[in-house]
Amino acid sequence: MRTAVGRRSIIKAAGAGLIVESARPAQAETAAIPEGLAPSPGAVYWTGEYWAKKGDVSLYLYRKGVGAPQAGEPPRPVLFLVHGSSISSRPTFDLTVPGKGEYSLMNVFASYGFDVWTMDHENYGRSSRTDGNSDIASGAEDLKAGSELVIRETGRQRLHFFGESSGALRAALFATQRPERVDRLVLSAFTWTGKGSPTLAKRAEGLEFFRTHNRRPRGRDMIRSIFTRDKPGTSDPAVAEALADAELPFGDTIPTGTYLDMTANLPVVDPTKLQAPVQLVRGEHDGIASEEDILEFYRRLANPDRQVVVLPGAAHSLALGINRHQFWYVVRSFLAMPPRLDV
Repeated sequence: MRTAVGRRSIIKAAGAGLIVESARPAQAETAAIPEGLAPSPGAVYWTGEYWAKKGDVSLYLYRKGVGAPQAGEPPRPVLFLVHGSSISSRPTFDLTVPGKGEYSLMNVFASYGFDVWTMDHENYGRSSRTDGNSDIASGAEDLKAGSELVIRETGRQRLHFFGESSGALRAALFATQRPERVDRLVLSAFTWTGKGSPTLAKRAEGLEFFRTHNRRPRGRDMIRSIFTRDKPGTSDPAVAEALADAELPFGDTIPTGTYLDMTANLPVVDPTKLQAPVQLVRGEHDGIASEEDILEFYRRLANPDRQVVVLPGAAHSLALGINRHQFWYVVRSFLAMPPRLDV
């Protein structure tokens, strides 16, 4: 049952874009998703599996849409989802949480009419295991190989990219290197310099380990901590258990490269080199970056079609939080927004 709370809505002008703090969400159990935001219960999803090559490395890609693509039909807009440091692609973006409603970002955006793709980076999920540490630069190379396959399969020359946490760093770095392949770019739970981040300050305690090891432990407790380290109560505990059930079959260790980059090598992205429209979306309680860090990155973006969105009551994992429908709404709105006409 939804409980009554005060409503707050703040919109602040910031240069050419907006910083939006939307209505403070109610802390509820399993709240009903507003009509028009949730996928249709009768939606029939078509899926496909693919492999891209990055030299000797095989990269697993997964695709989902409402109905199979048909010869001769106009290509649907493509949304390419880029996973973060600790969880591979399908558990992150195509999660099933029994009895708790829709948690698959792939289902949601497929129902909106997108051709939705995701990929396991090197050393994650179903992709090749190597001796590398799968750092941010390696992830950008993965995206070059993966996007080439997607362009070939869909006929779309420009793709929308969505990256979460270190996946946002991978996607942003790729976008500076291959701007001709990027339509719009959504960076969720992004960090630029890391200045003022309590999460990264805590993570830096393991810096020497990250420097000397290419893999780190990743068990059920670590997966649970993703949802509790910033603000307990912003996600359903059942989500962490479902995520661990889906991810742990891939092993109890994970690469250290993104942790090393985020604690020792930031910044790895130059905002002045991003040509595409960019949306920065973060939870109010996300400890991965300070708002000051995000705002300074925003101010330096080259494209005037840019946004910062802060979702109150949310933490790091926006797509798997209680109020994920607000996240769906702001991302969908950005991808559908017409370009400015005064520039």
